Amino acid sequence: MKKHYILLITLFAIILLSINHFFLKDSNNLEHINLSSWQETDPSPFRQQQMQFERVRNAYAEKEISLKKLLVSKDIHSFDYDLFLRAFKKEEILEAWVKPKGDSKYKLLTSYPFCKNSGSLGPKRMEGDGQIPEGFYRISHFNPKSSFLLSLKVNYPNDSDKILSDPTKPGNDIYLHGGCQTIGCIPITNDKIQELYLLAVEAHEAGKSIPIHIFPTKHFQDILEEENSHFLFWKNLEKGFEYFEENKDLPKIEVLEDGKYSFF
Repeated sequence: MKKHYILLITLFAIILLSINHFFLKDSNNLEHINLSSWQETDPSPFRQQQMQFERVRNAYAEKEISLKKLLVSKDIHSFDYDLFLRAFKKEEILEAWVKPKGDSKYKLLTSYPFCKNSGSLGPKRMEGDGQIPEGFYRISHFNPKSSFLLSLKVNYPNDSDKILSDPTKPGNDIYLHGGCQTIGCIPITNDKIQELYLLAVEAHEAGKSIPIHIFPTKHFQDILEEENSHFLFWKNLEKGFEYFEENKDLPKIEVLEDGKYSFF
């Protein structure tokens, strides 16, 4: 009887492990994705220029197939897409949203955890404050020879920051990058920056740049207290956050004379 009981327990444990393995494979493993629907496109001049760098070539060798499978899993079958990035400091997450050219709505492709955070909730206002900026930005530069493997530069200070931040030393050189070190940047590890860098290279277009919105949190109601010195600034950011949440598309943004953002 005891042996029979042990056998049943062992069999039950094997079944549970098998079920767990199945669901993990289904949600996290892209090996089952078939690329027969993938539509190859000619490499852009920007990709050709980036491929001159060894780190970019290595990233393509290691990540191109898995990136294609990730895109196909979201019903995107070519590199002809728009990319939007969104970061949340409290949750320590960087989201990548994509939409095929011509579509009206973005869909969440994947998320990258921060490897390390820097500063506190609130905007960056001066050089050396260790803050990750908050606001509405764009990727302004690709660095294939970064000190942190690969990196994407955020165009801080933007027009709002130039009004609201220190007039002489607002700070600069804010990047998404590899590794796990930061003083105001967003590091996502070497492995993840390879994938994100490729995603951004393929989305890059001459004359256009990739938008990135950086927020203190996904849950503004948790931080919006009138006595907080950032209350009015965060209320302004919340409008831009809510626009995307409701429409899954990007608002047009202008910066007013007082540094506030206007959305339409």
